[in-house]
Amino acid sequence: MKNIISERVADFLEKFPPFSEMHEKDLLDISTEISIIYKEKGSIVFSTNEEAHENFYVVHKGAVDLKMPPSDSLVDICDEGDIFGLRPLMANENYRLEAKAREDTILYGIPISTFKPYIQTYEELGNFIIESFASNTRNPYSKDHSGKLVGSFPLEFPQQPVAPQLDLQPLPYTKKMISCTPMATARSIAKLMSKKKVGSVLVVDNGLPLGIITDWDFRTKIVAGNHPVTAAAGDIMTSPVITYPPKLTITQAQMAMMKSSIGHICLTEDGTTNTRAVGIVSMHDILVAMGNDPAALVKAIKRCRKVKRLKPIRNSITALLKGYLDHNIPMSIIVKIISELNDTCIKQIIHLSLKKMPAPPPVSFAWMAMGSQGRGEQLLHTDQDNALVFNDVKEDRLEETTQYFLDLASRITNGLLEIGYEYCPAGMMASNPHWCISLSGWKLKITRWMANPGKEEVLLSSIFFDYNFIYGDKSLTEEISEHIFGEVEKYPAFSLHLAAGALQNPSPTGFFRQFLVEQDGKYKDFFDLKRRGLMPLTDAARVLILSYKTKQINNTAARFEKLAELDPNNGELYLSCAYAVKALLKFRTKQGLAHQDPGRYIALDRLTKEEKIKLKSSFKTIKELQELLAIRFNVPKLLV
Repeated sequence: MKNIISERVADFLEKFPPFSEMHEKDLLDISTEISIIYKEKGSIVFSTNEEAHENFYVVHKGAVDLKMPPSDSLVDICDEGDIFGLRPLMANENYRLEAKAREDTILYGIPISTFKPYIQTYEELGNFIIESFASNTRNPYSKDHSGKLVGSFPLEFPQQPVAPQLDLQPLPYTKKMISCTPMATARSIAKLMSKKKVGSVLVVDNGLPLGIITDWDFRTKIVAGNHPVTAAAGDIMTSPVITYPPKLTITQAQMAMMKSSIGHICLTEDGTTNTRAVGIVSMHDILVAMGNDPAALVKAIKRCRKVKRLKPIRNSITALLKGYLDHNIPMSIIVKIISELNDTCIKQIIHLSLKKMPAPPPVSFAWMAMGSQGRGEQLLHTDQDNALVFNDVKEDRLEETTQYFLDLASRITNGLLEIGYEYCPAGMMASNPHWCISLSGWKLKITRWMANPGKEEVLLSSIFFDYNFIYGDKSLTEEISEHIFGEVEKYPAFSLHLAAGALQNPSPTGFFRQFLVEQDGKYKDFFDLKRRGLMPLTDAARVLILSYKTKQINNTAARFEKLAELDPNNGELYLSCAYAVKALLKFRTKQGLAHQDPGRYIALDRLTKEEKIKLKSSFKTIKELQELLAIRFNVPKLLV
């Protein structure tokens, strides 16, 4: 007689790794030994330091929180198909985490004694269990890590991803070499290197390379006192220079430098010193080409003398982002690194734009990034959101001063467009007179928004309040922040309207946890991850952090983590929201990279069942968060 229950258990397990690797009969045999366990919301599955159970667990329905003592910080949320409680299987030790039902939950308890023999039979099972037990990843969407228990300790530092097929990639090299004759003095060469902002000069005679002078030569020969600053290049150069032909791959260049213990290679027409030099390559150039060293990318950005030179570097940043995601680097680290690189690109564009202006700025100014970039969450190429504030001037100089900064802002926004940032469709850019205003003008605008909080005012302020200082005089943005928090206290009704605006986007799922998709238009039947997933979390975090008068925290996940400190009674919810933000941001970024778009609209039929389950699990907190928001600010239904 068939065991219907065990067949249903087997049907469920075969959808998830590692059980998907097992033969049907073996999986059915295990299923007959499985215990079905019901846990009410808030009940403990096992506690920290509790003696090991005879089972490990798979979530059938519901969710389980894993927490780390002594702070009870949330380590992971186990959803349908996820495995946890593996420590008794791998080590004869008590549990190191606490497992607690996040909601009413049904678990499958799999006897360790029954499961262990299959580890010897199936190599895939053994590998999966070992990797799951040791894994430091929190990536809920990776096929390589779906259903795995996060490790006891988070990954602290990113492992550098390596770009694929470096042995096939041609080596980019500097064609505009800086060179000198053998008779040039060390002093003149140092001035030349400083002026051109380069780390090396090639010593040539009739175009043929004789040697090379680098920063290292100056440190060891001139600064150390072995040669005077009047010494000739021929006396202090490193010679002979190592030469190769131009058709060199990245791997070949790396090997050549390692072989000769050098940091520069000279490229000549035939690869020998008997033909003219055509280019020079440094280790810095190789690191930039590989795209796996943030420090090298920052240096490359700052060395650019033309905006168009930034575009390939911006592409390297995207490659770095993809590598970090592929290596399951935590989102908190990814966001910080990529945001810093993006900000550096903008700073360089502003620097180059200022040099092209006919005169220096008439007064101090500050450039502000807004929206997702202001929150440090713009990982993909999306549209621009920026603003400019300049110091107050007398009335008779206001028009002239405003025009100067509008011209500057136009150069900057054009530069951003050139490297891949589209113009904002709504015109929320510093090149728009409405977003390029004096300090007093901004204060008046903010006061008007808060004193008359209509729908448009709430929308504009919600974008502006996520700004981040990028370039210029930071005291101007600090004064704006002070004004904002002062006006929040002065106009308490504004927070009510801001909270109501945060409730405009309801839970992303409807009855039976079905995705709410677009009903018409270009993206009919697509799921809007930004509007239905990320915006409710972003909007709620903004209004809550404003209510606590907490400054200098713009990132959404960081806001929720700070809120957990400020309001411990709701700390668990806020930490869950921080987790959800990172998970959704990672999902959007992966989708955008895969389909070469901003990742906002998701075709659900392209997702695996596991991805849909993981996506839905990130939405669980939105409904609870919005309920808290409605109660906290006492939002009338007519405003929602």
